[in-house]
Amino acid sequence: MISEVIPTLLHSVPVDDTWITFDVNSFTQNFWSSTFDGLTFGAIYALVALGYTLVYGVLNLINFAHSEVFITGCYGVFFTLSALNFGPSAPRLGFWAIVGNLVLALIVAIIASALMAVIVERVAYKPLRQRKAPRLAFLITAIGVSFAIQYTIYWWRGPSPEAALTMFRPLAIFDVFGTIVDSQQVVIVIAAIILMIATDQFIRRSRTGRGIRAVAQDPDTATLMGVNKEKIIVTTFIIGGILAGAAALFYVMKIPSGVQYNGGFILGVKAFAAAVLGGIGNVRGALLGGLLIGLIGNYGQVLLGSSQWTDVVAFVVLVLVLIVRPEGVLGSSLGKSKA
Repeated sequence: MISEVIPTLLHSVPVDDTWITFDVNSFTQNFWSSTFDGLTFGAIYALVALGYTLVYGVLNLINFAHSEVFITGCYGVFFTLSALNFGPSAPRLGFWAIVGNLVLALIVAIIASALMAVIVERVAYKPLRQRKAPRLAFLITAIGVSFAIQYTIYWWRGPSPEAALTMFRPLAIFDVFGTIVDSQQVVIVIAAIILMIATDQFIRRSRTGRGIRAVAQDPDTATLMGVNKEKIIVTTFIIGGILAGAAALFYVMKIPSGVQYNGGFILGVKAFAAAVLGGIGNVRGALLGGLLIGLIGNYGQVLLGSSQWTDVVAFVVLVLVLIVRPEGVLGSSLGKSKA
């Protein structure tokens, strides 16, 4: 009886053969292009993830407004390059002129993101710390500040993305099994890795970095030992803002029309997932997690034949990894890291 009913039920359910497919041939053919694009996006995710992981390491709280810190930097890039007459087509400038303009846009983005990070800390976190509020209050306030910033930008700039900006025309650098790696990809990945290594070394070797690790490990004892906890907290938010500003430049470089009031939300969620995957509170884990999220998402997109699956695959893998290793791939916290 059951053997007769099950086939009937299966045949009665409409099945769309195009709903999900595994295009192995496409994955094989596009493996290297997906890899390099995945590393490029992953480097951007990693820079934003560092902001999440640093704040969590010091405060044991998730700063859900960090995505708006990032998008503020994107607007800084947009307005700077718009003032310099960068439009849909890259201006015909010399190499050093383009580098100078990009450095100026980077500085403005870093300042904008760092300033927004400090505002978020002063508005959403400091008053609650002073009142010794429960952790749930911090979470709700961060989410509220995130939406407040989003819809302030919406009211100011409207719902549509800003005009596309092309910073420079990518040039072919080298060929890997028939896949061209261009100057844009190389610049983003190398610059992001340099920034992440510099951040890691700053946290491990500088006096301020030792203060950050001390507060992350035991804030009360660190205060007794002469560490200014409030200064360290603000410094941590500023570092996260600086990295988010750099990520903003690379993001607009990769997605010229990506500046939008809610443009940081999905990227922020991916960056948070990267921080968790690598080990929340672990600086090197943020780098690893960002690269993994970028690669996994791109591989899933090509294998399943649709960009709609990019985020699904990345988060499914995240869940599976956390089931096996809840502390993340690397796992150690900021307070336990050693120089």
